[in-house]
Amino acid sequence: MTDDRNDVVDVASAHGRFQPLHLGHLEYLLAAARRCRTLVVGITNPDPWQVRSEPSAPHREAGHANPFTFYERLSMVDGALRDSGLPDTAFRVVPFPHSFPERLGHYLPAGATVLLTIYDGWGEEKLRRFRAHGWRTEVLWRRDTTVTSGTDLRRRLRDGLAWDHLVPPATARVVRDLPATHPVFAPERHVG
Repeated sequence: MTDDRNDVVDVASAHGRFQPLHLGHLEYLLAAARRCRTLVVGITNPDPWQVRSEPSAPHREAGHANPFTFYERLSMVDGALRDSGLPDTAFRVVPFPHSFPERLGHYLPAGATVLLTIYDGWGEEKLRRFRAHGWRTEVLWRRDTTVTSGTDLRRRLRDGLAWDHLVPPATARVVRDLPATHPVFAPERHVG
């Protein structure tokens, strides 16, 4: 389907891995919330069994790139949106297995508009897939650089560097409550 930018839509979806949720993600979610009456926030890679290798984004399926559980990320998203003043009636948080776009109809209401931001080839690939599966889409923006990156944020957490200035307070609360044995604090391991 084509982009539809005329009016606020009834239901729209914004999605991400949120590993962890950072200020760039929050900017996207709040922009998405302004485009709809109800925002469905999809958390991608909801569990290790809902991940497929993606040639245009090969690092996204790696365990070290996905240390936070679905529930930890749900807590970050829910807390950040509430802290930002969105009433709980304005959003829902759901698993979003975008590696299997044919399954999205089980997680999103029919007629929802999928809102995206595009920074690279992976964003363009997701846009192509959503359209190929019949979802109405809207690109909120295309940019060459990000506010911050999850990769950098996870490195900072792992290495004991300053990180809390890059995340909403809700993310900081979740991270500070994690045990020292949490995978985000473990040394990065690459196989192969």
